[in-house]
Amino acid sequence: MSHIDTMPPTSNDHGASGSHAGRTEQPYQLRARDFVELHDQVQTSVNLLDSLENFLSTFQKDLSAVSGQISNLQDRSKDIDNRLKSRRRIEKPLANLLVDLCIPPALATLILDTRVSEDWIPAIVEFERKLDTLKLRVRVKAARDLSEVAEGLRIVAATKLRTFFLSLLEPIRTSMTTNLQVLQSSVWMKYRPLYVFLQRHAPNVAQEVQRAYAAAVRTYFETGFRRYLRGLSWIKARTTEKAENIVSGAGESPDPELDAARLEYARVEGPSVVMAYMADDKNHKEPLEALVRSALLVLMDNATAEYSFITTFFANEPRPAMPSKDSSGSVMSPPLLSPTNGEFEDMRSIPGSDYGGESVAPRKRLTSITSVMSGGMQEPSAREELAALNALWKQVMDPVLDYCQTFIQNAVEPPPPVVPLLTMIRLTEDVVAEVQRRGCGPLETYIFAIRLKMWPAFQKLMADHIDSLKKFAEGATSGYFRKSTTTDAAVSSICRRYVTVFNSFVALTDQAEETMIFSNLMRLRQELSKLIVTHTDKQTDPAAKARALSKFYEELLQGLSNGPRPTSHPKAQSELAYWRQRDEEARRRVASTHGRR
Repeated sequence: MSHIDTMPPTSNDHGASGSHAGRTEQPYQLRARDFVELHDQVQTSVNLLDSLENFLSTFQKDLSAVSGQISNLQDRSKDIDNRLKSRRRIEKPLANLLVDLCIPPALATLILDTRVSEDWIPAIVEFERKLDTLKLRVRVKAARDLSEVAEGLRIVAATKLRTFFLSLLEPIRTSMTTNLQVLQSSVWMKYRPLYVFLQRHAPNVAQEVQRAYAAAVRTYFETGFRRYLRGLSWIKARTTEKAENIVSGAGESPDPELDAARLEYARVEGPSVVMAYMADDKNHKEPLEALVRSALLVLMDNATAEYSFITTFFANEPRPAMPSKDSSGSVMSPPLLSPTNGEFEDMRSIPGSDYGGESVAPRKRLTSITSVMSGGMQEPSAREELAALNALWKQVMDPVLDYCQTFIQNAVEPPPPVVPLLTMIRLTEDVVAEVQRRGCGPLETYIFAIRLKMWPAFQKLMADHIDSLKKFAEGATSGYFRKSTTTDAAVSSICRRYVTVFNSFVALTDQAEETMIFSNLMRLRQELSKLIVTHTDKQTDPAAKARALSKFYEELLQGLSNGPRPTSHPKAQSELAYWRQRDEEARRRVASTHGRR
């Protein structure tokens, strides 16, 4: 409808409007139906809009509810995801825990159904790790349940290992031809992890094995050394060397000469030892120092090898370091304590027997894994452990040490000649150095004590030489010779014997200054010098006296110059200078005497 049609009529048009209204009402009336329909449609639209508004309002409420549910689902999803991550984090530690706690059927079958063999070595190491883990996981119920099974396997393993180690001693008990060192290195040391298991988890069984080993090896060494030293004693009886003073039989009996081959017995590195079968040959002879050297070297090799084995095999093996926390992060139980070795009982067998009669104490079985692994025993200190191992070594070697000491004591009492005696003293010094290098403290002390006992005998022999020479020069009566005047042959013989003693002492002495040796030699030299002067004083002719002095001095110089170390040893040089000076003085006297004539 236009704007003009809607404007109201003016007063001038009032009369015309009536007719006009009449004309226009007719079309509206005609369109009344349309307007009613239009109104109905508008009303319908309004109703629809109201319904749509109500629907939208309901949809908004439902949407808000769905949004809240989605938010809840998201929260639950995050929670489930976090729980999944947490379970994934404990999955590996839990798997490790199960692996640590569970004893594989193959391991249990091996311990229960098979004999001890090389396959047991890694198996026992793994089984020990299981035992340690069960102890550390004591707060876990599964670990407590498995402890009974593990305890049963431990008892079975300990029983079989006891039988196995005792069976290894049968070759030693039944035959003296068994090579003990080979058996120790190739068999015992190979199975040492099994013995370490006994030390930690069955200490009473370990002690029983240790005692049985000590008894068997003690008898083995005792029998072997008794037979060997008996053979050396037979050889020793075939040659008798008596200690005679320097003037005994001078000029009448043959003079001893320097034997470089016999001086070789003063070193560890030297001639081969006397074998046991050589004693069966009734014509076989050896010098005394060779027999003592054989006894000491055989003792050294066997004793040091046994000490090395004992301190290695029976030593307490430290437990591997255990972590302070387990794989899942929880704190573990306190660290475990290792059992200690107990005291050793005295099992000295009767000397002369081939087998010891020691009785083994009955084995006391521990009844729980806890009592084994945490029995309240503290780990021994290094000093205490070394003392216990030394005691075990001494327990094994005691009869051998007694036999060797008796043999050496019989060799030096009555004392042999002074040169063989010094050779044996030097041998003990070299043996002590070698034993010290091998690290066998108890044997070092034993050999050192033997050496100390030899020095007084040496000093007594040297004193006898000096006193006898002094008395011979004075012409006094002694138990060694009758009262008589000295002769040139006797003095020459004494000079040659002195040269032999001096050259032997120098050959056996590496140090430039050794009071015990060279102080005695100096005293002997003084007495010899007096003897020469006293003997030549019988000559009334000064020229003859000087020539006699020069003859003895030349003989001494010639013998000293032919010694083994005439120029390298300071004492040999000073000795040559001493006699050379006196020879020169005697020659000057001869020359001056001829000049006056």
